[in-house]
Amino acid sequence: MAYNQKDFYFKKAKAENFAARSIYKLQEIDQRFRLLKPGNKILDLGAAPGSWSQYASKVVGLKGRVLGIDLQVIKITLQNAVFVQADMLRDDLPQILEREGIPPPFDSVLSDMAPKTTGIRITDQSRSVELCEMALTVAVKYLKPGGSFVCKLFHSGEFEAFRTLVRAQFEKVEVLRPKSTRQESKEIFFIAQNFKGAK
Repeated sequence: MAYNQKDFYFKKAKAENFAARSIYKLQEIDQRFRLLKPGNKILDLGAAPGSWSQYASKVVGLKGRVLGIDLQVIKITLQNAVFVQADMLRDDLPQILEREGIPPPFDSVLSDMAPKTTGIRITDQSRSVELCEMALTVAVKYLKPGGSFVCKLFHSGEFEAFRTLVRAQFEKVEVLRPKSTRQESKEIFFIAQNFKGAK
């Protein structure tokens, strides 16, 4: 059965001027786990179209900063945010962030990244894990000790292996399927807190 693209959360996001319905997933995660705080510095990976950055921008306030990075152009404008069109694994990314005025380390690294789906479940799940591993690599590189990490994963047989990787880096790891997730979706979110610090 085809999903209703213009469902309740789609219409709610439109009415509240958010870039996408995914805003409500981060909102629920943050309200439950209290990850983002005023004055925080946030790195949003795969930020396009920008709804997670919009939420983070509002929570951290004008004393905080948000850096969104994506291979696509991000068209929104936020007073306390900068958007960079680049590959998150670039070796010179720290220099790019320094130039943009938001150098690491960050209080939180967020990733709502998903692969372009092929319709072949095992392929899509495998690509999702790859993106999560890339996001975790970036988080380990750029997070402050004690920082947090949020990452979307298409649930698969590799779930436990990825959770083990996350637990090696963070003291507390939870998994959540937000209420605004579409019923047919296989996505879940890892919420990792208290980063142990880069070795």
